[in-house]
Amino acid sequence: MQRAPVLKLALTFGLLVCMPAGSIGSSVLGESHKLPQDIGISGLELTLRKLQTTARLIHTTAHPDDEDGGMLTFESRGQGAEVVLLTLNRGEGGQNKTGSELFDSLGVLRTLELLAADQYYGVEQRFTRVADFGFSKTAEETFTQWHGHEIELADMVRVIRSFRPDVLVARFQGTARDGHGHHQASGILTREAFHAAADPSKFPEQIEAGLVPWQAKKLYMDNVRADEDYTLRIDTGAYDNALGESYIEFSLEGLQHQLSQGSGGVRVSPGHHYSYYKLLESKVTTFGIAGGHEQSFFDGIDTTLPGLAERLGAEQSKAPFLMPALVAIQDLASKALADLDPRSPERVAPYLLEGRKALENLTRQVEASSLSPVARIDLLTGLRTKRRQVETALNLALALELEVSVDAPPRRRQPADPTGFAQPQQTFLVAVPGQTFTLTARLHNRGKEVITKPAIQLDVPHDWRVTELKERSGSGENDDSGAQLKEEGKPLQPGDTGDVRFRVTVPQNAPYTRPYWHRSDPQTETVYSIDVPEDVTLPFPPYPVHATASYGAGSLKGEIESVARIKYIDPIYGQEQRPLAVGPPMSVELQPVGQLVAVNRKGEDVLTVGLRNNVTGPVKATLRLELPSGWRAEPESQPVAFAREGEFNSYKFKVTPGEIREGRYEVKAVAEYGGRKYGEGYKVVTRQDLGSFYYYYPAVQRVSAVAVKVPQGLKVGYIMGAGDEIPDSLAQLGLNVETISPADLATGNLSRFDTIVVGIRAYDVRQDVRDNNKRLLEYVAAGGTLIVQYNQAVASFNAGEYTPYPATATQLRVTAEEAPVDILAPQDSVFHYPNEINAHDFEGWVQERGTYFMGKWDEKYKPLLASHDPGEAPLAGGLLRATYGKGTYIYSGYAFFRQLPAGVPGAVRLFVNILSAGHEGK
Repeated sequence: MQRAPVLKLALTFGLLVCMPAGSIGSSVLGESHKLPQDIGISGLELTLRKLQTTARLIHTTAHPDDEDGGMLTFESRGQGAEVVLLTLNRGEGGQNKTGSELFDSLGVLRTLELLAADQYYGVEQRFTRVADFGFSKTAEETFTQWHGHEIELADMVRVIRSFRPDVLVARFQGTARDGHGHHQASGILTREAFHAAADPSKFPEQIEAGLVPWQAKKLYMDNVRADEDYTLRIDTGAYDNALGESYIEFSLEGLQHQLSQGSGGVRVSPGHHYSYYKLLESKVTTFGIAGGHEQSFFDGIDTTLPGLAERLGAEQSKAPFLMPALVAIQDLASKALADLDPRSPERVAPYLLEGRKALENLTRQVEASSLSPVARIDLLTGLRTKRRQVETALNLALALELEVSVDAPPRRRQPADPTGFAQPQQTFLVAVPGQTFTLTARLHNRGKEVITKPAIQLDVPHDWRVTELKERSGSGENDDSGAQLKEEGKPLQPGDTGDVRFRVTVPQNAPYTRPYWHRSDPQTETVYSIDVPEDVTLPFPPYPVHATASYGAGSLKGEIESVARIKYIDPIYGQEQRPLAVGPPMSVELQPVGQLVAVNRKGEDVLTVGLRNNVTGPVKATLRLELPSGWRAEPESQPVAFAREGEFNSYKFKVTPGEIREGRYEVKAVAEYGGRKYGEGYKVVTRQDLGSFYYYYPAVQRVSAVAVKVPQGLKVGYIMGAGDEIPDSLAQLGLNVETISPADLATGNLSRFDTIVVGIRAYDVRQDVRDNNKRLLEYVAAGGTLIVQYNQAVASFNAGEYTPYPATATQLRVTAEEAPVDILAPQDSVFHYPNEINAHDFEGWVQERGTYFMGKWDEKYKPLLASHDPGEAPLAGGLLRATYGKGTYIYSGYAFFRQLPAGVPGAVRLFVNILSAGHEGK
């Protein structure tokens, strides 16, 4: 997206936003969550540390939560290095312990979780375009799924050539020792990228686009033990006064935000905690090359500012101005850190202002020099990094804060509420193409120095229109639409605030704020399609509206940046805010998004279309369905009317299928408004401890017609675990399914159910399930059927002895969805009632066969199936059946929670049979 600065205007009023030291998560997302350690005197000290070094490091991993957070925090916050965390995928193939997001929406959530952790680590975040397709046992399988090495390697090389690190640190070694196939692939790819980034013949399209080859100086690997041949030992347990705790303790506070995969409970006690690393390759001479121990990743590398000149070699003669300027800037940075006084942080501002000016002048000189393109890029990368760090430190020293927020809509008369409570005022949610709104930028001087010549520059996409509002001065409007106004505001005395209001118009063709990547079928595609190539490797695309406030302090100048935000009222947490985004006038969602239909089932289904209005004022539209040939909807269309922005309504259609056979069908919902059609919806993926972003999905119901017999009169109770869609799938087939509440589980009459199903990870995430397991076993003994699905915390599950007879859950799994399956007990009713099951029913499964199979079991259990990945022994602990008292107990590690929502016919038939076990002939 092309962007251009639009206005520079006088200020008269203000508030806050300054970038935390090293937190790219905040700068990319524009979120307002700021750690206490990144503001005030602590934030200033941490930023001043960064000004002392030019060290740059990339840490590579496979998934969110793989990273060595203690090491990252030590290097970024303790040593002042610039650090990038390069994560191959977004963890979208995993499971979710906290909510219903799966696949790509889970990828958005885990990206937000990792960015929250990154704020603690103090690092930038990058990704490649490959997706997490589920657990993999080998690197070979992983590379097969990712179509080889080149796609992900190209993205890694792009990051290395852009960031230009001194050191690469691989989390994994690239061997079977790493476990997960994605981990192994990560280690292999890091070694390849170390060399490929320096090779101009590799990915020449990047060179043509302006990147230049880069050779990192050193390559290390992690996953080394203390008793092995290590090169470097880092004490991440060292205490840091600016953080108030050790590096590993602080990093684990970040890790706890990665809750969707259960990473929130790790804690360590104060004291020494060591991470060990092995030097694999080096382009510089260090003691570690001979097998000795090093003191730092950067041993043998000059990471001082003057070192930027030294690395030019013979080319240094082309820039005689360079070394003296770098020495002077280094001296200013050292003096700023030495003179830092918690009681008077503004004392370091003169050094920083001088340093900013010197960096600005030196950058211009380097740009105009006769240095080679490679040398110029290398220098400018370092200088621009220092400029950003100086700006952050300067704004912290002067206690300046900038806020840019959308103004609340004019208050409207609210409808009466019979309860007597006032109705909440509707607030601006997203900007809509064609919409005009106002926003206010505020600069607040909370420090002790006078701030002179404050001015705002609003940065928006090039085709947006911006107008200054001068209502307070009575001078009307000033339509500038792209020029730079030279007017500057009055000085801001300590404690003063200045503000400017803008009127902003979004063009009709403005793109929505959404991920720059997508997959048409997340269950089968393993590499993302990239919609906005210039954003590739970023966590998310940048938000559309930003502002920069320039100001004077003495005879010198500084700048502070912020992203525009909306403010809204959360019914639980009160006033909240998130960055301004662009969205559609109508958000259309269709429920349920997946529908299972028995081919022999007659009659109609009720389909619900949800519609959210983002347009201010009364709105009229038309809603209709697009159906397969021969299908009918009643009514054919429905009129839609909204009174206000933010309003949500749902509309029901009766859908009667035509003649159907086993297969897939699609039903689409379309809203017609303003001469355009809208057929997708979005959700704001967020959590109270996270930032937010927008996930879009088509308003499509994927109908899976399955030839399945459903037992009549069977009543099923479902105990929800970590979240799955099996109950909805069963209800769609016509089964009588009821979710069992915690109260019913504790004291209710369980005998009213023929079969009870325990959802995935229920023993992991619900104390009441663990507490009432005895009631469930009593239910089985009295004649019921209990189906227990897998749990991830196998040690806790085994320790609880929750099964009726001894059985040991393990992490054994079958990851290949096409792996052969053998029926071990062909006479068992599970394979005959009410559906005949054969080998064809194991075709077309998605992502995996199953996980967390039993490894050992009492002879009273009967194994029903066996399966195995290529080259491995058969695993028979995935589906076990036992008689207990008068009833039936079944353990299932097979991934029905993925297969049923995906409408896999054979898996549907088999699960219906499992539900019917013990009730044959009833």
